[in-house]
Amino acid sequence: MSAASGRPILEVQDLKTWFFTSGGIVKAVDGVSFALDRGETLGIVGESGSGKSMTALSLLKLVPEPGRIVGGKILLDGQDIVTMDESEVREVRGNQVAMIFQDPMTSMNPVLRVGFQVEEAMDSHKRFTRREAKQRIVPLLRQVRIPAAERRSRDFPHQFSGGMRQRAMIAMGVSNKPSLLIADEPTTALDVTVQAQVISLLRQLNSEQGTAIILITHNMAVVASLCKRVIVMYAGRVVEAGETRQIFKNPQHPYTWSLLRSIPRIDASRKNRLVTIPGNPPDLSNPPAACKFHPRCKFRIARCSVEEPPLAEVDAGQQARCWVLMRNVENVEAG
Repeated sequence: MSAASGRPILEVQDLKTWFFTSGGIVKAVDGVSFALDRGETLGIVGESGSGKSMTALSLLKLVPEPGRIVGGKILLDGQDIVTMDESEVREVRGNQVAMIFQDPMTSMNPVLRVGFQVEEAMDSHKRFTRREAKQRIVPLLRQVRIPAAERRSRDFPHQFSGGMRQRAMIAMGVSNKPSLLIADEPTTALDVTVQAQVISLLRQLNSEQGTAIILITHNMAVVASLCKRVIVMYAGRVVEAGETRQIFKNPQHPYTWSLLRSIPRIDASRKNRLVTIPGNPPDLSNPPAACKFHPRCKFRIARCSVEEPPLAEVDAGQQARCWVLMRNVENVEAG
C-alpha cells in the first residue's frame, strides 16, 4: 500500500489483538495490515467498537487487560514492537512514537502546572538535558499556538480551555521530536472552530517537521482535511483502504459509502436524503458469520452470509472487502 521508495517507518502485518473475557474471546483487532511512509498522514476511521483505537493502542503495546496481542508484527523501522520487552517499548514510547489521547483533561495531571508536565515529558526520555528541557517549554507552547505561552506555562490544566489542553497535549507529544505521532480522536468534544485549529496544527507539524501522523477518528470530514490515505475499519477488520481523495470520490464498500452519505453536504441536492446505517455494530464475542457487515447492508447478496470476502484490490491503490462493490450496484445515487 505504501508508494514511496525506501522502507516505511511503520509496517503492521496481520495484527491480532484479542480480549479473553468470561463471555468469550473478543477479537477487537483481527488481521489488520497496513504500512506508513515517513512523513505520511493516515486516517483510520470507523464507528465506536470498530477496532480503530485498539489498533492504535496495540502499536505501543498499551492494550489493557484482559486483552493481548496474539498474532502479527508491528515493525517500527524494521524492529518488531510485539517481541520487545517492557523496557524496550518504553524507549520507543515518546521518543520514536508519541500518542495523543482524546480526553486531555484526564490525560494531564490536574495538580501539576502545564509547563512542568511538558518538561516532564522530555525528562522521562532523557533526550535533552534538564536545562535544555526547561528552555524548550515556552517555544513548544508557542509552536502549538498557545497565546502568552510563558505566562500560561505556569497555569494548571483546569485554567486552559479544552482546545488549549489538547494543544498542550500535542506539545508534550512532539517534545521529543518523534518520527510518528498517533492522534486518537484529538477533536472529540471540541467545537468546530477549535477542531479546525487542532487539525491545522497537526498539518503544520507534518509539513514543517516531517512527522508521520496516524489519525484515529469517526469523523470523515476531519480525515478529508488532513490525511493522504485512509483505512476504514469494521468489526476489527479493514474493509476498505486507499488514497483519501479516491475513496471519498468513489467508495467501493457499502459501509464506506454509507459513512460518507451520512455526512451533510452544502453542495448536495435537497432531494438527496442522508443515509442511515440500520442496526448496531456487531458483538465481537459473537460476530456474524462470513461478511461482518452483511446484517446491516442493504446491498447484500446470498454469498455475503456464507463466505467472507478477502481484502482485494478493486482499483489502483484501492482495496475493499466486499462481494458486491458499489460500482456494481444499480440505482445508487452518485455523490
